[in-house]
Amino acid sequence: MTMDRTSAQYDIEKKSLLVAYLLWFFLGYVGAHRFYLGRPISGFVMLALSAVTLVLTLVSFGFLSFLWFAVGLWWLIDALLIPSIVAGRNTRIADRVFSSRR
Repeated sequence: MTMDRTSAQYDIEKKSLLVAYLLWFFLGYVGAHRFYLGRPISGFVMLALSAVTLVLTLVSFGFLSFLWFAVGLWWLIDALLIPSIVAGRNTRIADRVFSSRR
């Protein structure tokens, strides 16, 4: 594989910090940014936590709405973690793509 094709493959697969933050901002409470960044297990846990919290809030007529605090806290912490998650993911992609060139 030539260097141009290898670089193109990396550019196609690399994850965007902007896209990760947009997903975090609009759909972060369901873990969309974690699915995008290749962390499906924690994305599913975040999705399940949001779903359970929603159901408990509805069933308790809002008395358990304080459970949204846990989802919101995780969502805010992820705002700080996203740059390192993106960098790590892109490093793994680069290692895989550029090592297959040999």
